[in-house]
Amino acid sequence: MTLTINPDIYANLLVEYQPKVIKTDEENEHAIALAEKLAHRQNKTAEESVLYELLIALIEKYEDEQYPMGESNPHSMLLHLMEARNLKQADLVGVLGSSGVTSEVVNGKREISKTQAKALGEFFHVDSGLFI
Repeated sequence: MTLTINPDIYANLLVEYQPKVIKTDEENEHAIALAEKLAHRQNKTAEESVLYELLIALIEKYEDEQYPMGESNPHSMLLHLMEARNLKQADLVGVLGSSGVTSEVVNGKREISKTQAKALGEFFHVDSGLFI
């Protein structure tokens, strides 16, 4: 089904929201906020739906380029979450056990156990399956 939109109404929305190619995390956060606002709008117009789809495409393009999933594995996921939260190895000692075990896990010399995966999932507030 093709949506029929009013070009004048859509032009006014484009002027109001000014969507553009996203180049920074700040611009991405702004686009996400706008998309969420549109997503939760009751009785969304066809023009708002088209703008919403445009914002989603821009957000996905930026995030795919900035945060490629590529060769994701439990170790790379742990390092990514640590970096994203500006954590050091020492910050995980209470989660993973001793400093020696934590060092081995963080440096990829030891696999993450199911128990550690569960603890990491709770610590980072993510699905523990990311670490298995």
